[in-house]
Amino acid sequence: MSERPPQTLVHTLDRAGQSHILRWWDELSGPERSALVAQIDAIDFNEIRRLWLAARAGNESAAADTPAERARRAQPPADLVRLPETLRDRELWSAAARRGEELLRSGRVGVILVAGGQGTRLGFPHPKGMYPIGPISGCSLYQLLAEQLLARSRRAGVAIPCYVMTSDATHDETVEFFEQQRFFGLDATDVRFFRQGNMPAVDAGSGRLLLAGRSQLATSPDGHGGLLQALKRSGMFADMRARGVEQLYYHQVDNPTVKVCDPAFLGWHVERRADVSTKVVAKRSWDERMGVAVSVDGVAQIIEYSDLPDDVAQQTESDGRLRHWAGSTAVHVFDREFLERLASSQPGLPFHIARKKVPHLDENGEHVEPAEPNASKFERFVFDTLPQARTALAVETDRAREFNPVKNADGADSPATARAALCAIHAGWLRSAGQAVPAGATVEIGPLFALDAEDVQERFRAGHVFDGRVYLG
Repeated sequence: MSERPPQTLVHTLDRAGQSHILRWWDELSGPERSALVAQIDAIDFNEIRRLWLAARAGNESAAADTPAERARRAQPPADLVRLPETLRDRELWSAAARRGEELLRSGRVGVILVAGGQGTRLGFPHPKGMYPIGPISGCSLYQLLAEQLLARSRRAGVAIPCYVMTSDATHDETVEFFEQQRFFGLDATDVRFFRQGNMPAVDAGSGRLLLAGRSQLATSPDGHGGLLQALKRSGMFADMRARGVEQLYYHQVDNPTVKVCDPAFLGWHVERRADVSTKVVAKRSWDERMGVAVSVDGVAQIIEYSDLPDDVAQQTESDGRLRHWAGSTAVHVFDREFLERLASSQPGLPFHIARKKVPHLDENGEHVEPAEPNASKFERFVFDTLPQARTALAVETDRAREFNPVKNADGADSPATARAALCAIHAGWLRSAGQAVPAGATVEIGPLFALDAEDVQERFRAGHVFDGRVYLG
């Protein structure tokens, strides 16, 4: 094919020092050329160069603190609601739950479900949300979370719209799965899918963009912090405004015990007039791999475990408890206006830089599998919204009840531990309702049967014995 690439494209790549991207242009089909041009058009080459130079210098900004330096000045969260211990505490939590229920009934709440991850680490060749997690039913993570939302909508008496952020890797299969499952009972018009963006991988030594194929750049999702631009780009903010949505309940797809639209959490958020609120749990140990909510120089933020020096992570209070105990669950409530404001600001959320092994084509078009990290990847984190909030609230929750993510194939945070947690929670609901559940019984309660212990109590008045394998759905 003799057609030459557009001159404007050639000039853009020449100026950016990225002309190699068009090396195999003459060999590409029309659709392949169009796809490559679309990828190129989406790139801010000035930004990529700035990020690469920062990566090469080993710091995101020559004038900025390193994360480790900030960690050494960290204090426990300034705006914090602890789990209730006294009668007065329980009264305040009940009042927060009532406020949250009123907010849900008003129709001002929407849900953001982050579902861009694949099940690769679980040995599952599909989007992670399709993974079968029900201990008895075998229902998928998507079904469990969608049915929670449906039950919550029915209780509130209004539809709660759900905005599902996918990635290029999960989008088509996720949409097809929801359609096949008839949206798990949700109205299809209340479920909106949108894709997060991508960032190109850059050769760490030269700053040149890497090619995954002759017509394809090597890219990766731009992180959960890419949410803001994805919402703006896809028109989801406009959809939210049209529906009157003011608060957004954000959670990730891999936590089957999350309380979707937890009224108490929503209530605390509006009571404290927060721009963003974060659920936190007590870390199991100082070296647990989870970010911690802290205050640095009076500013709320989350420090990644990899940025927390060991000696800081091991600090304790006078009673022997960890000083930096407040592990982030990646469950948030955001004010929509706050997210819109950040999405329209410059430069927006900062990019974080990581050195990774990125397969690519060499100059001869041969596929290379690097043995050592060869590239810089750039991504944004949604928790970087906290320092920009007027009020960023942390709310403690019961870890056993609400934070049992599915991240590993076995061991901690695996399907086995998540299923065991679901069974323990549901057996506890039955026991609190006066029902007998012998040790060793396997119990699963579907969200459409009961959302909590109070729902179970309304279902059963007389004593029953639930033994063996019990599914209530």
